Amino acid sequence: MMTALKNSVRLIGNLGMDPEVKTFDNNRKLARISIATTDSYKNDKGEKVTDTQWHNIVFWGAQATLAESYLKKGDAVAIEGKLTSRNYNDKDGNKRYMTEIVVNEFVKMGSKA
Repeated sequence: MMTALKNSVRLIGNLGMDPEVKTFDNNRKLARISIATTDSYKNDKGEKVTDTQWHNIVFWGAQATLAESYLKKGDAVAIEGKLTSRNYNDKDGNKRYMTEIVVNEFVKMGSKA
C-alpha cells in the first residue's frame, strides 16, 4: 500500500503559460507548463501574506497531446505525478538544476483554484 506513495505529488494551481510542445522523430510528444500554487496566512503582526510557488510540469505521450489540446494559460488544473530532478549545462557552461513533476494524471478544473 505505501509503495505507491513513495514519490507522489498532487497539486492544484493555475497555468502560467500555454503548453510548450515538442514532437520527437518517433512522434512522441513532450509538453511543458508551469503552474502557480498560492497559500495565504497571517503573519505575527496580523497582516495577510500571500505566498505563490511556481512548479515545472512535464507531460509525455498521450498526456502531452491532451494538455496541448485542452490547457491554456490561466486555466485551473489538478495534477498528480512524480517528482524528478535533473541537471544540465547552460549555453555559458554553467551547471543548472531543475526539479519537475512528471504527470501521471490531470484534470482541468471549472474555475480558478
